[in-house]
Amino acid sequence: MDRSHITSWLTDMDGVLVRENHALPGAAELLEQWRREDAPYLVLTNNSIFTARDLSARLRASGLVVPEERIWTSALATADFLARQSPGASAFVVGEAGITTALHEAGFIMTESDPEYVVVGETRNYSFEAITKAIRLILGGSRFIATNPDATGPSQDGVLPATGAITALITKATGRHPYVVGKPNPMMFRSALNRIGAHSETTAMIGDRMDTDVIAGIEAGLHTILVLTGISDDSEIAKYPFRPSEIISGVHELVRPSSGDAHESGAAGTQDRPADPSVSGSSDGSPEDIPAEEPGAPR
Repeated sequence: MDRSHITSWLTDMDGVLVRENHALPGAAELLEQWRREDAPYLVLTNNSIFTARDLSARLRASGLVVPEERIWTSALATADFLARQSPGASAFVVGEAGITTALHEAGFIMTESDPEYVVVGETRNYSFEAITKAIRLILGGSRFIATNPDATGPSQDGVLPATGAITALITKATGRHPYVVGKPNPMMFRSALNRIGAHSETTAMIGDRMDTDVIAGIEAGLHTILVLTGISDDSEIAKYPFRPSEIISGVHELVRPSSGDAHESGAAGTQDRPADPSVSGSSDGSPEDIPAEEPGAPR
């Protein structure tokens, strides 16, 4: 697949660069390649709990150097969207530092008294009192916004209810559906493009999910790259009527050998998988070209 026209990059975080707080093969090298070439890029995440500074520190602990200005969260995208809609407006927020900080820095006033918006983000401390307040404010005329649609999130003990689960409760009580800013809304990608001054025709989106990363990338007019280090495999890909521009086993395939690297291995000898899963993978449906995991690598 020809990527010679690609000059800017958007990439998902979990399942693409990291998995269970461990850097995936090639992630550090790809980030360094972009830094060395001064390529505009952003790391995107639907997680609205943490600030970009928090996430930068978490990635650094995983061995990945991503400056906070290179991180674009659903909270930042939500604050950017609302600031364009109603500069200096008021909001009642159900969420944590990621969304409250983003809205505060965008000039919003936080209030429980007749706010223009009720904004629901992800949190690990949903309270019945806060949800009840949100329901009453929405019924009173406040506009309903959600940072992202994810119904569940991961934890060491299993899945946890996330933003989508809470907004479903509020919708049931109010009959109002939120406007959701995060993936798969291409609005998040368009705001990311604006952030780095990039154009859709020369930007690629790397993700591990067909239902968020790929569909939103297609709708935003981006070159889409699906990696198989997250939740997608050939059987998952086959469920959808659309296809990414290309499918690769992991971001290590995007790393080019540095000058002076004489050995013919790694990214230099890698062939892109065809986007049609019917002609890729082994006979049992498992991808043939995923490299063996290193000892101690997370599963």
